[in-house]
Amino acid sequence: MAFKIYTKTGDQGQTSLLGGTRVHKFDLRIQAYGTVDELNSYLGLLRDLIHLENTIGLKSEYINAIINIQDRLFTIGSHLAADPEKNKMTLPSMHDSDVTALELAIDAINAVVPPMKTFVLPGGHPLVSHTHIARCVCRRAERLVLELSEQQVVADVIKQYLNRLSDYIFMLSRGLANDLKAPELPWIPHKD
Repeated sequence: MAFKIYTKTGDQGQTSLLGGTRVHKFDLRIQAYGTVDELNSYLGLLRDLIHLENTIGLKSEYINAIINIQDRLFTIGSHLAADPEKNKMTLPSMHDSDVTALELAIDAINAVVPPMKTFVLPGGHPLVSHTHIARCVCRRAERLVLELSEQQVVADVIKQYLNRLSDYIFMLSRGLANDLKAPELPWIPHKD
C-alpha cells in the first residue's frame, strides 16, 4: 500500500523533528538540514551534468565521489533532523574517515591542475559554473550548521565534513575546468 505524500500536518507552518518535537518550519534546525538537502539536490544536478559531458572523457571518479557525498549528506541531514533529546532512532554514523576521504580527493585533483597563483573568477564552462554554485550552497549549509551548533550540540565531524566538502567542491570545479580545457580567469583586483 502506498503512503500519501501530503499529511496536512504542516499547514500551520510547523513540522516534526525525528523524535516528534514540533518546530516552526523556519526553525534554525530546519533551515540547516533544508540547506543540506538543497546542496544534495544541487550535487545530483552536477552529477547528471558531468554524466552528460562524459563524451569528452570526464573522470567517472567524480561521479562516484558525488554519489558517496550525497549519501553522507543524507546522513548529516538525518542527524540535523533529529531532536537531540527525544529521538530514539538509530541514525547512520559519520566518521573521521569521511573527512579524510574528501582530503584525499582534494589532494588527487590538486596534483593534476595548474597551481593557483590568484583567486579565480567562477565560470569558464556551464559545468564549472554549476560547481561553483554548489560550493556556495555548501558554504551556506556550513554557516547554518555552525550557527545551530552555538545553540545545540552538533557533532564535530559534521562541521568538519561540511568545511572540507566546500574545499572539495572548489577543487572539483578546478578539476572539471582542467578536463574541459575551460579557462580559469584570475581575479586581478583593480588598483585605484
